[in-house]
Amino acid sequence: MDPYVPVSVFLGVALVAALAFCTVPGLLAQRRPNPTKSEAYECGVEPTSSVGGRFPVRFYLIAMLFVIFDVEAASFYPWAVQMRALRVNGLLEMIVFVAVLGIGYAYVWRKGGFQWR
Repeated sequence: MDPYVPVSVFLGVALVAALAFCTVPGLLAQRRPNPTKSEAYECGVEPTSSVGGRFPVRFYLIAMLFVIFDVEAASFYPWAVQMRALRVNGLLEMIVFVAVLGIGYAYVWRKGGFQWR
């Protein structure tokens, strides 16, 4: 059990810190609401319409595509670091990965997923 003592101490300190960060501000905060603090604020511009407007679905699709391709592109770094240890097998796997990524990219491009209308 000796090797796990530092890990358990770390987890205990992390738990206490997380609980403190969540509870202490609520206990110490001054509660003086007023209409100005309750207003919606964005870049110093007064709101001209209600906040309940709808975003087009296209916005979410482009955001999801960005996240998907960004995460997949981030996987190149660990491969580059371990490239010599992986040898030819790792190279072939990365070629397959890039091919699948390219097919997905071409499919989205062909369907017009990157066009903002």
